Amino acid sequence: MAKIRVRWPEGNICGICFTDATHTYGTCRGCGEEDRMLPGRDEMAWAICRTCAGIETNLECDACGREAERFRGGVCIRCVVRTDLNDLVSPGADLRLRRLVDLLADVARPESIYSYMRGKRAHALLAAIGTRELPLTQEAFDGLEPGHAVEHLRALLVHHHMLPERGTDERLHRFEQWIKARLATLPDDGTRDRIERFATWHHLRRVRDRAVEERANLETVTHAAKQEITEAGKFLLWLRAEHHIGTEDLRQHHVDEYLASGTSTRKHIRNFARWINRDEGRHRKADRIDAPFRTARSEPMLRQSERIELVRNCLEWHQVTLSTRIAGLILLLWAQPLNKIVMLRREHAVFGVDGMTLQLGVRPTAVPEAVVDLFCGHLDSPGNPQTVNTGTPWLFPGTRAGHHLHPGTLTERLKVLGIDAQRARNATLRDLAHDVDARTLIDLLGYSKPVIARYAAHAGAPMSDYVDLKTPTPRGAATRLS
Repeated sequence: MAKIRVRWPEGNICGICFTDATHTYGTCRGCGEEDRMLPGRDEMAWAICRTCAGIETNLECDACGREAERFRGGVCIRCVVRTDLNDLVSPGADLRLRRLVDLLADVARPESIYSYMRGKRAHALLAAIGTRELPLTQEAFDGLEPGHAVEHLRALLVHHHMLPERGTDERLHRFEQWIKARLATLPDDGTRDRIERFATWHHLRRVRDRAVEERANLETVTHAAKQEITEAGKFLLWLRAEHHIGTEDLRQHHVDEYLASGTSTRKHIRNFARWINRDEGRHRKADRIDAPFRTARSEPMLRQSERIELVRNCLEWHQVTLSTRIAGLILLLWAQPLNKIVMLRREHAVFGVDGMTLQLGVRPTAVPEAVVDLFCGHLDSPGNPQTVNTGTPWLFPGTRAGHHLHPGTLTERLKVLGIDAQRARNATLRDLAHDVDARTLIDLLGYSKPVIARYAAHAGAPMSDYVDLKTPTPRGAATRLS
């Protein structure tokens, strides 16, 4: 049984209900006064102010006078956070540090900052800033031990212009730092050297090339690169432990044995195997190695009725965060992969004389009138409003300042709506390929010709579409999704 926190005219109030009540604000249904705390309930269960509810509990901050739960020493949590930050950061006359204190203290949910400050690593970083042991420079942060707390604070400072921005160089720098840390864990018996060459000449070069592409998702690119580098290292360690050889004596039967004796993640050595062929000049077929790519016998899909039901969930499940519902609609209506959805910017949603459009490919696609209001609501109040990620250009901002939502996070959020992202995307592409000609789909959705051709075949699209898809893509055409 929940412990009673306070007794009000309506009855006993537990701690959870007390916190919920003292964090409810708006216009009182009793007296009509605006911007009041609404902890009480009338006979119709409408939220009403303390005066109308006859609540005599002291719910005013002794410091700022605002109606709020008295968190510590008669002071609200926002004032507590501001006081603790001033003590920790010691801003003095430093305008950047004063802005940092204001930024953290003024978030919509100061409880999150209070919890953040109590974290051992975050507290140490803020204290180091306060003693001036940690200057607000990129070089100073580069010298710290890598970790989530360091990158979270760095991103916050960069996003709010307290640290100079590196642009794409920041993501490249993080990837380079990760490579160094990974190499340090490998033995110096040829393994480290081989993985360093693979990481540098295959992946780092490719990441640098992708960094100059405006719509490239470097988070996704570097995640895939890290996975391949990690699995390549594991493979070489296995070769040394099981067969006492390096890559110079590696043969196809070793690859086959490795793939057959472990988990499915071992398949990610495929690019490493091909890189070895090129790096060691294995031109004879007998000398070459490969990690065969195993394709699924069938692509998981929803039935059309299931897809329609999920669209209904996105429209009607008001208990789910609006940003998640909007992301679900973009997936279910236009078959966009999650790594592209999270990279959409607010500027990609455009209002015109003919309504609202969304820029997904080279041509904008019309947003159905039935969901325009939902999109407008999301644009007015994007996801993660309780964090310091304010003023962001992303349609789906993440919790880290200046960053968009991570595709993995979106995957988990969509499950609340019953959406399996892969099955939903496959089914949507199948249905669209059946109803819309292939050339139009390519222009509207940004997919490549081979992908649209495959789904057109699944959907039984007219043969004329297949002929059209075989037309060569003009040199210099925009990069497509795969």
